[in-house]
Amino acid sequence: MCLPNATPAAYAYLMVTSIGEQLANIRRRRGLSQRELATLSEVSLSLVQKLEQGVVSDTSLETAHKLARALRVPTSKLVLTHDEDDADETTVADWEEVRRALRTPTPYDGDGEPEGGAVMGLLGEAVGLQGRDQYSRLRPLLPKLLRGADALAEHASEGRALRFQALHITAWLLIQTRQFAEAELALDRAEDDATERLQLAALANSRCWLLLRRGRLPETRELAAQWVDELAPVLGKASPDELATWGSFQLRTAAACVRDNRPGEADDAMRLAQSAAVALGRETSVKADSVRTFGPVTVELKRAEMRAVQHRPDDVLDIASRITLTPAVTSSNKNRHMLDVASAFAAKKEDTAAVDVLRNVRSSSPEWLPNQRYARDIMGGIVRRRRTLTPEMREMADLVGVPM
Repeated sequence: MCLPNATPAAYAYLMVTSIGEQLANIRRRRGLSQRELATLSEVSLSLVQKLEQGVVSDTSLETAHKLARALRVPTSKLVLTHDEDDADETTVADWEEVRRALRTPTPYDGDGEPEGGAVMGLLGEAVGLQGRDQYSRLRPLLPKLLRGADALAEHASEGRALRFQALHITAWLLIQTRQFAEAELALDRAEDDATERLQLAALANSRCWLLLRRGRLPETRELAAQWVDELAPVLGKASPDELATWGSFQLRTAAACVRDNRPGEADDAMRLAQSAAVALGRETSVKADSVRTFGPVTVELKRAEMRAVQHRPDDVLDIASRITLTPAVTSSNKNRHMLDVASAFAAKKEDTAAVDVLRNVRSSSPEWLPNQRYARDIMGGIVRRRRTLTPEMREMADLVGVPM
């Protein structure tokens, strides 16, 4: 069984294209001066000039989106790709044993068959730690889990299913910690063990997230659309797992479209996601996908995320005020939503409130926050704008890696 159009070329990354020449061409076609574009986009005139002159060859996806909105073109018209920063040297070193176990499966050399119960126990522990963002405890556990799953897959019928789950959760964690090439390898390996359509869908959903984090907006949209068509549930007849999976791909579609300055398509996808959430009536975990849930609350969190991307901070805070974060919602979705709230406060120049939100995220998920480029961008904006920083602001800027 294969993913729709799952050829290596389907996931090949386009070469990074400089934004400057395209930006200048489209700006002139729109009859705008550099100063007028800077005003419309709320991007500094200095940066617009440096981009067009080639002094700066790349910029953040958020800045590209602002420029694209002002020019009324898709973001991908300005930049074909934009990679989020890869993991830093410390993260790479910390995760080396996991990477080695992923790259070089170890043949089983024990007597008799490996213990399936032991591997299942490791997997259950890993799922629990992942749900609580406890990366330091996951790192020494994952190599044991991956090697045990490899051994079991050679000797027991249930081994491939366990290895699928082990590889998928590993891929998810590698994406979360910005180890993108290794995450792709884990997804590729997991695909070999997938025997059911919803397992393949779970991998495609994670691959959409990987593409999205790397700024591959057209590719994300295309892959999500393939799976929306592949699953195509009949409301009233589809199983909860099918509805939740289909709804999750609608959210991926919306996320890619709103970042690519396609608001109408994004709203259409959100309406369809909402219909699936209403049909489910609650947050739902999919058996084949241990790393995410889908339901009414998740849809509202993603709606707030869309408004954050569209630079509508009042809408973000209004949606946030009406959301009840139930225990069924994944920690990563809750945390990501709180970054949207912090970003909204920062956009309104309520910097103390923004930092307080970030401090709350640090308190609940101290190992998750430093891996978020979004948090660094929020604090970077605060640092650049203010003449003086409070001790809490300085501490947070250091934690998320704002350059000195």
